[in-house]
Amino acid sequence: MASKNVLTFTEANFESEVLKSDVPVLVDFTATWCGPCKALAPIVDKLADEYQGKVKVGKLDIDENPKVTANYGVRSVPTVIVFKGGAKAGSHAGLTSKEKLVALLGV
Repeated sequence: MASKNVLTFTEANFESEVLKSDVPVLVDFTATWCGPCKALAPIVDKLADEYQGKVKVGKLDIDENPKVTANYGVRSVPTVIVFKGGAKAGSHAGLTSKEKLVALLGV
């Protein structure tokens, strides 16, 4: 069960939710058919719960949002990109640990 603190990012809300956010944003570029994405999901959920109010955490489905996916050069999933002040601040491709994502967020 996904955390209620994990947002859903789309091409329609990406600018307002991610690029104009006043807190760091972790975007999990994912796909429904991706096995490693399913393995990463509980880690992303935990981050969203633990850092609620300090960072935004959300998922973006690459199949439903190809423009944003292409804009950031996402070629494999899962890919996690952290945005700070409207700019890409760091990224990681592939399955990773909670510790690595916390380090990426810098919180």
